[in-house]
Amino acid sequence: MPKEHILVVDDEEDILELLKYNLSREGYKVACAASGEETLKAVRSGLPDLIVLDLMLPGIDGLDVARQLKNDLKTRDVPIVMLTAKGEEADIVTGLELGADDYITKPFSPRVLVARVKAVLRRKVKEPPDKTSILHTHDVEIHPGRREVLVNGEPVQLTFTEFGILNFLARRPGWVFTRSQIVDEVRGDDYFVTDRSVDVQVVGLRKKLGPAARHIETVRGVGYRFKE
Repeated sequence: MPKEHILVVDDEEDILELLKYNLSREGYKVACAASGEETLKAVRSGLPDLIVLDLMLPGIDGLDVARQLKNDLKTRDVPIVMLTAKGEEADIVTGLELGADDYITKPFSPRVLVARVKAVLRRKVKEPPDKTSILHTHDVEIHPGRREVLVNGEPVQLTFTEFGILNFLARRPGWVFTRSQIVDEVRGDDYFVTDRSVDVQVVGLRKKLGPAARHIETVRGVGYRFKE
């Protein structure tokens, strides 16, 4: 079977070669770009299945590239995995809120990067998550119609907002969501949800979930995700 086409973007030639080698070895068709301008030109001349995008680029930087692609109807559905230097938490949050699908911090493990790329491509082909169907994941069972959660068969009483956060994260396992994205999705009528109060809600949710709380991971400086 033909593998997906991946565009890798970085202004450092050795990193481009490393990415190209490891992704090509997995059977992907790999093209390279070294600037924001090259990236936009390459994407618009032929849509890739995924972009590995460095944020620190000459000319148009990675965040502006992501912004332009996500604001264009023709390119907005192309998944983006961001490459960032450690400590660029603000850029990671901005990128995720622009619509990037995942991120890798430098220095990175090629094996981890390939695994992340595979995971994002798997998500791409899945149907959009259905918020209303009963969900069984790990030891958690979620019944949206009844707004009921069971952990190992035992009912757990959650507030409107706690239930909304759990249902949102659990239906998108492996995805990292910023606090702002969670706020946009979950607007509880029992609690005014803000970026800061999301942390309070998650603390309460974890306490009620007991051992199942381990499935909700904190991504430091960014937000939260539910384990795959």
